[in-house]
Amino acid sequence: MENDPSAGQLALPFHHSESSLRQYLEECLNKQVTVVLTVNSTSMLSARMHNNVLRIRLHRMFLAADNRVMNEIASYLKNKKGAMPHFRGFIRENREQLRRKPPKKIALRTAGKFHDLSGLYEEINKEYFGGLVNAAITWGSTSPRFAVRKRTLGSYSERSHSIRINPVLDRKTVPRYYVAFIVYHEMLHAAMGISLKGKRRSIHSREFREREKLYKHYSEARAWEGGKI
Repeated sequence: MENDPSAGQLALPFHHSESSLRQYLEECLNKQVTVVLTVNSTSMLSARMHNNVLRIRLHRMFLAADNRVMNEIASYLKNKKGAMPHFRGFIRENREQLRRKPPKKIALRTAGKFHDLSGLYEEINKEYFGGLVNAAITWGSTSPRFAVRKRTLGSYSERSHSIRINPVLDRKTVPRYYVAFIVYHEMLHAAMGISLKGKRRSIHSREFREREKLYKHYSEARAWEGGKI
């Protein structure tokens, strides 16, 4: 098969490791890659170039994928297109590794007294994520228990694929760019999912911190946070 990207390359065993996946893809693609395993049930595969390195994020279920699936992944990463029937079939056959129980519906409240989360979300999604993030967003509970936890300014739940913003930020004295920064931070969690380092979950990885600094008002937000929150 002339179009097989793995022809003449390293053959993978049926069960892989993070390092064997990286080595396999580097040989198939003929470029330096990094592989981050995730437990993100909404994004099975994603990749982007950074400093001439292809950074690949892949659900950890693919550690058990066979060569047909890995060949399709390599071909897709190389050509940026393809039907990938084996890839999609593997996901269907292994749905028990995903969280299949439907999340509880949450009541969404985006309009605040001083800040509108819906407008911020749409602006940030378009500017930083190409409109691809589809998590729900809402102001969180106004209960005294939540208000006491002022340091928890935002949260992202992979289970319900939703973002909650602490209503303590809905104040006239809180700059719009700071609320936007908290929204951006949680949207970044939604976009990147949770990485794994061995058996440990990595929430704020080095890549996450690098991308967090891409927010255009990052320095101002951090400075305001240090003096006010």
